[in-house]
Amino acid sequence: QVRLVESGGGSVQAGGSLRLSCAASGFAYSYSTYCMGWFRQAPGKEREGVASIYSGGSGIYAESVKGRFTISKDNAKNTLYLEMNNLKPEDNAMYYCARRRFSGSRCSVRIVASDFGYWGQGTQVTVSS
Repeated sequence: QVRLVESGGGSVQAGGSLRLSCAASGFAYSYSTYCMGWFRQAPGKEREGVASIYSGGSGIYAESVKGRFTISKDNAKNTLYLEMNNLKPEDNAMYYCARRRFSGSRCSVRIVASDFGYWGQGTQVTVSS
């Protein structure tokens, strides 16, 4: 059974930093063979793709977070991270970790929720101005 558990959310002031983690378990194949992503959803808004990464290397980012957020993947620990710097009030949202449906399916250029079949429960990020 696939399980994704996020942690690391919290409340910070604008300009501050947070590091989100997502611990994965129950994958049928090696964690390194899956595209993983971070999404966020603010109240009253649609879920938005933030970043995704395949097997190490550079990630794919939404324009709104480029240069501020960094996604990384520790394949030995089956853990996904999102380092968030220079946080802004518009980053306020519930952040979700997600896994693409199939092993070996690389991340697409666009981070689209419908490409991901497994989701964590979310962790709240609150940024005050």
